[in-house]
Amino acid sequence: MLMLAGAAAQAQTAVVIGGALRFDNDKVWQRIVDEAGGPQARLVVFGTAAANPTRAASQIVEALNRRGARAEAVPISPQLPADKLAAALRDPVLLAKVSQARGVFFSGGAQEYITGTLQPKGQPTPMLEAIWSVYRRGGVVAGTSAGAAIMSRVMFRDAQDVMDVLNGQLRPGLEIDQGLGFVGPDLFIDQHFLKRGRIGRMLPLMVAQGYRIGLGVEENSAAVIKADQAEIIGARGALYVDLRQASSDATLGAFNLQNARLSYLERGDRIDLKTGAVTAAEAKRSSSPIDPSASDFKPYFKDEPFYPDILGDNTIAHAMAQLLDSPAQELRGLAARLGPSGEVRSQPGFEFRLYKGPDTRGWFTGAFGGEDYTVVNVHLDVTPVRVASPLYTRVTAPTPASAPSPRP
Repeated sequence: MLMLAGAAAQAQTAVVIGGALRFDNDKVWQRIVDEAGGPQARLVVFGTAAANPTRAASQIVEALNRRGARAEAVPISPQLPADKLAAALRDPVLLAKVSQARGVFFSGGAQEYITGTLQPKGQPTPMLEAIWSVYRRGGVVAGTSAGAAIMSRVMFRDAQDVMDVLNGQLRPGLEIDQGLGFVGPDLFIDQHFLKRGRIGRMLPLMVAQGYRIGLGVEENSAAVIKADQAEIIGARGALYVDLRQASSDATLGAFNLQNARLSYLERGDRIDLKTGAVTAAEAKRSSSPIDPSASDFKPYFKDEPFYPDILGDNTIAHAMAQLLDSPAQELRGLAARLGPSGEVRSQPGFEFRLYKGPDTRGWFTGAFGGEDYTVVNVHLDVTPVRVASPLYTRVTAPTPASAPSPRP
């Protein structure tokens, strides 16, 4: 059985924000305050990850207090002189302030600043223990961007190049590192997910680290996680990755994966992280589900596109929706680097094959002002491929036929 929360209070809540959280996103900010107890809820803010921690923390404090909280910043930052930082991490006044709070918020920035400060060399400081005490007794831990990355037991430390990760670059202390583990040992978290095509880096890490389930949260959106339940709120959504029935072929010598299952969740959707069961938002449940295997299925899309950059901005979510609501049984996309014409690259590219299974389902609504899909159980194979060089050539004008010579 998956253990997605500690043995402590079941009410403990992790609010995992995918980054780029707008200050006018009332759904997310208000939810953090409400989960911490509502009006006058005491929250503490760590700007530890930020380049300017004082400014970042003060902006977050203001945003929370505008929604009724009593939030204040905790001045813990690796920018402090070493002796002052060591003292702050053990300061009884600061520790009491954190311990008495109902919620903790971590800013964005560099996630290694958070873990390196609160958990140097993997050893928890008194300040981290105080944060855990808030969470264990049913409090809230929220984080955006870097503050979301720390939520799993393993995190991406600095892996901006998705293609490098697909090609095996996952070095401890460089691309990956130890996280703080608030969501438990079995769930992997990633952020800025759809915007930056990070499905390409999540899959190799999950396989390498033994994760079977993962949740990639989009920008300006959040997953509210309680025990084994998650609700998506905010502007967009999140991608749930299930590798429990997936396999790979070690003889290929490059990353590959067969039969991963993907579910795309929009705002208002809920998922049981243990079973993968999805409950669509109320606005979607009011209409009939989209069932491609039903005898009366009437697909909306007619074409079967190929996606030349499957790791593009929101492309994986668009491809899943396109597949769900079309007559196609599968769609394909490519993740590759294209070198100069005539160059043969040593690193392979990767074909992403999305295909329907008997469990593929979904919902649609226009109630949010767009075309919003929830897509459940699209299957995925990732196969290493050699990309032709050049991949394409220009069309040139045909050479005019020579005019016949006039007769003498």
